Amino acid sequence: MKLLYLSKAMFHLIKTVIVAGSLWGLIAVIPAAADKRHLLLQSTTSTLNSGLYDVILPAFTKKSGIEVRVVAVGTGQALRNAANCDGDLVLVHSPEDEKAFMKKGFGARRLEVMQNRFVLLGPADDPANIKDATTVSAALRAIANSQSRFLSRGDDSGTHTRERRLWSEAGINLSSAPGSWYLEAGQGMGASINLAVQLDAYLLSDISTWLAFGNKSRHRLLYEDTSDSLLNRYSVLTVNPSHCPSVNQGGANRFADWLSSIEGQQQIAAFTLDGQQMFLPANQSSKR
Repeated sequence: MKLLYLSKAMFHLIKTVIVAGSLWGLIAVIPAAADKRHLLLQSTTSTLNSGLYDVILPAFTKKSGIEVRVVAVGTGQALRNAANCDGDLVLVHSPEDEKAFMKKGFGARRLEVMQNRFVLLGPADDPANIKDATTVSAALRAIANSQSRFLSRGDDSGTHTRERRLWSEAGINLSSAPGSWYLEAGQGMGASINLAVQLDAYLLSDISTWLAFGNKSRHRLLYEDTSDSLLNRYSVLTVNPSHCPSVNQGGANRFADWLSSIEGQQQIAAFTLDGQQMFLPANQSSKR
């Protein structure tokens, strides 16, 4: 009986050692595999509406084995979601908001990856005659003075933030603007263009979403400016693991590094529609 007792004790001891060893084996594998699970990307809507992700995400997944799942909302909401630890990284286009995000310790890295430009869209008959404007401020003043209908994103997005700043630079106080001409959609870029078309309203849009938009109807691109005044810069920000311990830091860093690498920048540059380049990569824009 004593021998049997000792055998059972030994069995349990051996079993404990085996289980413990297995657990340590799993723990040892976790760091190596951590960047292999999926990534959650909080993103502005324009990169989704333009079709960019249909091109670059499969290329990254093929190279890394990491799937990227996208939540497309306005820039403000994307940054708030990431600050609440709902996401591993962010791709947005509002530099001041991005800097504030980093300053508060929510972000670990911020890399500029590409740019396009903002444009003013409107009905073909152009009631405010903005196609002859010499500056974007003059175009906005013409819309306000004629009280022609203007549709704002109104969703705290990067586009909405830039639009409000442009009105301010044009000397237009929107707090006293009659509601009959200044309207807010509270929606993403594609949905806002669709509504502007229905309402025969002017709208500030990024050029890439407009080019990819199918139902243009009578709407036209009426004002564009190649100067820095309407430049639209996009950056990728990784979420700080000190703020969000469960963040997939390894995967986020791999995606951010890939986007800013020669290969990633080439993928961005190669994304065209009807022969027109949709986004200018950061490494190319820096040389201009």
